[in-house]
Amino acid sequence: MSLKVGIVGLPNVGKSTLFNAITNSKVEAANYPFATIEPNVGVVEVKDERLIKLAKIFESKKTIFTTIEFVDIAGLIAGASKGEGLGNAFLANIRETDAICEVVRCFDSKDITHVEGTIDPIRDIEIIELELILADESVVKKRLSKIEPKYKTSKDALIIFEYNILSKLAQALSDGLLLNSLEYDDEELVYLKTLGLLTLKKFIYVANVSEEYILEDNEYVKNVKSLAVQKGFEFVKVCAKVEEDLSELNDDEKQDFLMDYGIKSSGLDQLTLASYKTLSLKTYFTAGPQEARAWQFKSGYTAPQCAGIIHTDFEKGFIKADIYRIEDIIELGSEQEIKNKGKIRLEGKNYIVQDGDVCYFKFNK
Repeated sequence: MSLKVGIVGLPNVGKSTLFNAITNSKVEAANYPFATIEPNVGVVEVKDERLIKLAKIFESKKTIFTTIEFVDIAGLIAGASKGEGLGNAFLANIRETDAICEVVRCFDSKDITHVEGTIDPIRDIEIIELELILADESVVKKRLSKIEPKYKTSKDALIIFEYNILSKLAQALSDGLLLNSLEYDDEELVYLKTLGLLTLKKFIYVANVSEEYILEDNEYVKNVKSLAVQKGFEFVKVCAKVEEDLSELNDDEKQDFLMDYGIKSSGLDQLTLASYKTLSLKTYFTAGPQEARAWQFKSGYTAPQCAGIIHTDFEKGFIKADIYRIEDIIELGSEQEIKNKGKIRLEGKNYIVQDGDVCYFKFNK
């Protein structure tokens, strides 16, 4: 299962600096608009401490973490939906992502210019989201104009359904609403996947702060956090510059660095957690002498569906699964002790896999 998160924002808000930090790569982060023209892509390992402990118990030769693909997308300006700046490329790149991470600048600086001339993260969010709404509105209206003549003369249930859902979308967009704020039934959700609409995606708000506001919130941050709560979006506060410094350290040095700042977890860890929550992702594990591995899955997946993430044949031929909790084996220290304590369960096709399950799938070849 591949997870792709697009990092977007106006020019010079710290997108590329943040991208450098979380992917430990070096893309250009210059003090002028459109330093990022082609989307930079970085794959980040999700360092799950549970998996590290599991690998030690099994003395696994390899440890394979889940990953998140971050895409640093060219800075957007007002008018992007009409092709201003790098608008068309920007919008096309966003369509390829699973979630949209909106980075806004929440600090003042005389040395770093802002494309709008002043610092106002709420205004910046409104600019970004208006452009996404306008882009979606163009797609919906174009489709609606093709279906409307058929709707007026046809009694076909599919045409009536499509007209009604498109009309619903068009009205919401006209009212300035993100489409992810509406409710849809299962049939509508299946249809919506065919349209590639941007504001149907999940959003994460990221407030980029200066070092002095790592532990406390300034008014900019408070406003963004309040808006995130209002909209039901995940919120993360980071200092992109500190994250970039952090990315150059080894694990022990990182812990000392975080302690010096009084930070419990890095911005990358927080953003990873927010991405998982936003996309309703969880993790199950497999382990043995050859490898210990973490697997991403959608909340609500059954045992056969999770088996299918490893290989489609596992889902087709699924019989049963031996399952135990990762915290149990970490506590007891070995799989033999898990067996001795009766902690292994035999689960069938209807079992809903939980975050932290260690799974051994049995299937017909």
